Amino acid sequence: MLNSFKTPIHVRFRDIDGMGHVNNAVFFTYFAEGRLALFQKFSMDSDFSTFSFILAHISCDYLRPITLDTQLSLEIWVKEIGIKSFGLGYKLADLSDASITYATGESVQVCFDYGDNKPIAVSAALKRKLIEFQ
Repeated sequence: MLNSFKTPIHVRFRDIDGMGHVNNAVFFTYFAEGRLALFQKFSMDSDFSTFSFILAHISCDYLRPITLDTQLSLEIWVKEIGIKSFGLGYKLADLSDASITYATGESVQVCFDYGDNKPIAVSAALKRKLIEFQ
């Protein structure tokens, strides 16, 4: 990854399960928060209708537990850009020491026309923005 986007992630009390660490499902919420921050940076807009894609696949490799006092940073980069889709990579790390990795993941987003209910090509404008983080 040459260029990436980084954003802090705040662990909330509600994220913690009975075992005293962040529940595995919450990692996907952290990835979603990062995607939102990335695409808000692209559009400088919080109008969700400008995010014309759907999530087709997501995965997470859990490497170490996260507790309530953990301070996190999420790094996101563009892994690939296809005709109708693009892939993102994720690294959830310690905010003060990026060598401490809690999880890694990846997702595939498919560009989508919600009016016609069908996949569409990655627009030239989106492709230009994605390339910045490839």
